[in-house]
Amino acid sequence: MRHSLPLAPQFYVTAPQPCPYLPGRMERKLFTALQGDSAEKLNDSLSKQGFRRSQNVLYRPSCSDCSACLSARIDVRRFSPSKSQRRALKRNANLARRASSPWATEEQFSLFRRYLDTRHADGGMADMDIFEFAAMIEETPIRSRVVEYSDIASGDLKAVCLTDVLDDGVSMVYSFYEPELARQSLGTWMILDHVEIAREAGLPYVYLGYWVPGSPKMGYKAQFDSLEVYRRGRWEPMLDTRDYDEERHPLSTDPIAEQVANISLPDSRS
Repeated sequence: MRHSLPLAPQFYVTAPQPCPYLPGRMERKLFTALQGDSAEKLNDSLSKQGFRRSQNVLYRPSCSDCSACLSARIDVRRFSPSKSQRRALKRNANLARRASSPWATEEQFSLFRRYLDTRHADGGMADMDIFEFAAMIEETPIRSRVVEYSDIASGDLKAVCLTDVLDDGVSMVYSFYEPELARQSLGTWMILDHVEIAREAGLPYVYLGYWVPGSPKMGYKAQFDSLEVYRRGRWEPMLDTRDYDEERHPLSTDPIAEQVANISLPDSRS
């Protein structure tokens, strides 16, 4: 017999640790468990409020002296690719998409390890083994898909994205690709293909995770047309990137209790 958990989740805060995006700053996250019969409803609601999923946890940056991490999404109906993005589409016309249930394979893990060892050898996932990789892919209480991209001629796997399906879009949880093909702009191309996936499904948004002003590793997200960011409790069209420098000011963030109080939870009666 299954039991429904209440839709009033408990929120917690992680201990401060060095920020992976801005040097000299400390990172802290607000998080809650994602489980039970109402997991999809909670995920849909909090994703619209800047939260992201990692396995069965929803989290949002909640740093004490900075609010630079801004959740970003593409407005699919208004999006138009740039010239360089159209070139990326042409360069990867030899790849075929296949979406399946979230199930980890050795081929995926081999590609994942090559990607990490080449591009993120000093990152937080650098020591991830195959069991942890499988947990990242398979432990999901909501509607998720593994989107694989393979070479049409050889059948070799070239890129992968773990993707969540929300009620208003698709969320790119984590993606990786063949590092030897870096010049093909596979990261950009996967985002462009997810715009197409959302269009095919009639969904209005592609959620990209966090854009961080001042962080070079996150700068690529600002290059997409029709980008929106979640700022001060609402979604707004991306402005000039320099207009977000104030988000790194110590007074830009609200107290934790106020942040939690302002979270809108789904109606348990619906």
